[in-house]
Amino acid sequence: MSRTDDSADSSRTLAVLGSPIAHSKSPQLHAAAYAVLGLGWSYGAVEVVEGSLGAFINTCDPSWRGLSLTMPLKREILPVLASRSELVSIVGAANTVLFDENGSLHGFNTDVAGIVAAFADHGVTVLDNVQILGAGATAASVLVAVAQLGAQRALISARDPERAAWLMSLASQLGIELTLGSLDDPARGDALTAPSTVVSTLPGASHHGMTFSPALRESATLLDVAYEPWPSELATAWADVGGTVVSGLEMLLHQAIGQVRIFVTGREGGALSHELEVIAAMRASVGLAVPTD
Repeated sequence: MSRTDDSADSSRTLAVLGSPIAHSKSPQLHAAAYAVLGLGWSYGAVEVVEGSLGAFINTCDPSWRGLSLTMPLKREILPVLASRSELVSIVGAANTVLFDENGSLHGFNTDVAGIVAAFADHGVTVLDNVQILGAGATAASVLVAVAQLGAQRALISARDPERAAWLMSLASQLGIELTLGSLDDPARGDALTAPSTVVSTLPGASHHGMTFSPALRESATLLDVAYEPWPSELATAWADVGGTVVSGLEMLLHQAIGQVRIFVTGREGGALSHELEVIAAMRASVGLAVPTD
């Protein structure tokens, strides 16, 4: 299906696509990885608005190795994929695309693993009740990730709860009791006890309008997937009371590690040579310290 390591020695073109995209730190992360691996690959950031992904793909020549996708393209890519990983089928979104030698596209999702690993960096390996802000493609990846960490109940707070209804079937498949609410509702989780974790999938600088009590911020872990600007409004509120904050930059790092593995080895789950050195370089490229035990 995919290119092999033999093709990884030649020059390749890669990019992160989305809108807005100028703030993306994916180019730093990937450049650091390929430098350690001795690959002269080019990885850029390209503004691609909703509805124009197909036109962009049609411009890709045989030098293209892969794409990293952010909003609003993670679901738009699905109809043009020649194959998709099981996780892409479950989540309904792909953030990673690999070009094969025939130019066919193969989709993967590294967001789920990125979320799980970002929590693990902060010692969070088991979750209970979760509140998720936002109901886009990333929210689906969050649902799968928190299910892997044992969450059984979740509240999704969305600007338009009716547009979040598509997530109900996914939650049922995962064994999660899901409640839909509005961002205008009190931030306590009507059908939940106080959440042990809050995950925001809202765009950076987006005003959510919710107020979380000091007690909740002290006890619940926050993951804010947005990392620009940082600290976010939510992260600042959590830090003010000494709460645990997981930065979206940490999620970005870990999902990028998964992407590098796919792009370099040509398959999901392939191990990199000098992987620890690669990861250390990626962390350093965006100013992330090595987590301590």
